[in-house]
Amino acid sequence: MSEQLIPTRMELMKIKDKKKLAARGHKLLKQKRDALIMEFFKIYSKASDLRDKLNEELFKAYQQMAVVEVRHGPLILSMAAEGMDEPYMVEVRERNVMGVRIPEVQKQKGGESMYSTLATDYSIDEIVTSFKKILEMVMELAESENALKRIIREIEKTKRRVNALEYIIMPKLDKEGKEITLRLEEMERESFFVLKQLKSKH
Repeated sequence: MSEQLIPTRMELMKIKDKKKLAARGHKLLKQKRDALIMEFFKIYSKASDLRDKLNEELFKAYQQMAVVEVRHGPLILSMAAEGMDEPYMVEVRERNVMGVRIPEVQKQKGGESMYSTLATDYSIDEIVTSFKKILEMVMELAESENALKRIIREIEKTKRRVNALEYIIMPKLDKEGKEITLRLEEMERESFFVLKQLKSKH
């Protein structure tokens, strides 16, 4: 028996309480891990679809830009681009998913068209609209990918804790409980034998 273990019923009760607590913690951590894995695949699916759509939109936008550059020349296109200098203002909020703080990016204002429409036609407006849409998709994708990184870290941390309880702490408590139970039974047999001998002498 381990030198640190005290073979008393009180110690056995303490170990049983620890085992109950460990089993409850193990169950809760497994539920958390499973919920995080579900959330991960939900966000991953959304991010994957968004990435595909973003690539499509970028391809279309660059095609539009090539046509406009041929029609109006690079100077007009450059002037329109310079008129888009107003920065985007964004707000980053957070939501809580099983203890993981997930960022949410929301556009507040900015990115307004400030170029002159006198020297341009609707095709410039179409490009501007396309790239505004692309920028918002990029922000949404960045939000999803950041969330995935945070969730992966939390899943790994939770898995380590589940494994520690399942393969180290709970088996150790089981072993200690069995050792104390065996020692108590041995002590009871010894006491019974001593009492029997005392009775036989009288």
